[in-house]
Amino acid sequence: MPEFTARFATAAEIAQWDTLVTANPNGGNLLQSEAFAAVKKNYGWDTQFLVFEGADATSYNLVLEKSFPVLGKLWYLIKGPDVAKVEHIPPMMAALRTFVKRARLNVFAAKIEPDVVSSEAARAVLSGAGLVKVPNLQPNDSTALLDISPDSNELLRKLHSRGRNAVRRAIREEVEVVRMDPTESTMRTMYELMVGTIAAKASTQARDFEYYRQFWTEFAKRGQGRFYFVFEDGEASVGGFVINYGSKATYKDGGSLQKRNQYGDSHLVQWVAINDMKELGAVEYDFCGTPPSHKLKDPTHAHHGLGLFKTSFSKTVTDFVGCYDLVLSPMRYKLWTAAGERGFRQLYTRRTGRQFY
Repeated sequence: MPEFTARFATAAEIAQWDTLVTANPNGGNLLQSEAFAAVKKNYGWDTQFLVFEGADATSYNLVLEKSFPVLGKLWYLIKGPDVAKVEHIPPMMAALRTFVKRARLNVFAAKIEPDVVSSEAARAVLSGAGLVKVPNLQPNDSTALLDISPDSNELLRKLHSRGRNAVRRAIREEVEVVRMDPTESTMRTMYELMVGTIAAKASTQARDFEYYRQFWTEFAKRGQGRFYFVFEDGEASVGGFVINYGSKATYKDGGSLQKRNQYGDSHLVQWVAINDMKELGAVEYDFCGTPPSHKLKDPTHAHHGLGLFKTSFSKTVTDFVGCYDLVLSPMRYKLWTAAGERGFRQLYTRRTGRQFY
């Protein structure tokens, strides 16, 4: 088994953070980015920049940190650690445990959620390392992924027939996709479409507009995020925000009017974005969230409709292992799971009106 050490990143490394993260063994993740770190600083989290070093691999990972009375600090390695294979996680966690203890960082637990495909073998490696499975936090712990490396004609042929036919019909009927500048007006229009779609098709609730405005602004100003719209009778009818981060692209946010006439408009938004992302060097397109694969056809699932749309491009759903806790102080972690997490989440939401995680 390989050995790893853990440390904080240097100032020079933080200055080139996105370059280092996108060179990670698994290509990094937009939620480990400099832009996302800037957003979370204004939403109740401190940020740390953590490095795992091994003989054959170095992994750069964003850590979100919250401090609590009595308990100490909770670390959240959002979408990390980034690894080439699941067998690297146990020695990384051993390195993390050693680092926290030696540096006296007062961390009682660390949440991890590596982008490792779920399997019985992978889950056994994680549980064998003493990691505790907890509820997933991110919408794309189950998601539709599309290999966009083929040329456009071949890629279109490889799409699921539902998606391919919708794209072709929208093109025939001259539906126009407009790339919009990241202005206040664009963002408010995007948010209204999102809120309307969530109200109609999901049981979840959107974060406040200010969160999305900062999120979209941070990625757009770094050249990592683009808005796409379709208009019908002068009104925005479909909107999408797509992020390019290294070799990966993500359909992060979207929404549409529930009554509209242009068939295939939402599919064409995706098709235009996919081809733009290819030009920017992406080889994988993440549709960012579906029901788990075993519930994809369950009409009662909150994301059933979204899952059908997204799998009209990619024919399968990828399930990742999801979220696990590394327990660093058993006594304080017991307090956290017994009442602390629930209590602090409720208190934070009542005080701020915002989501805890």
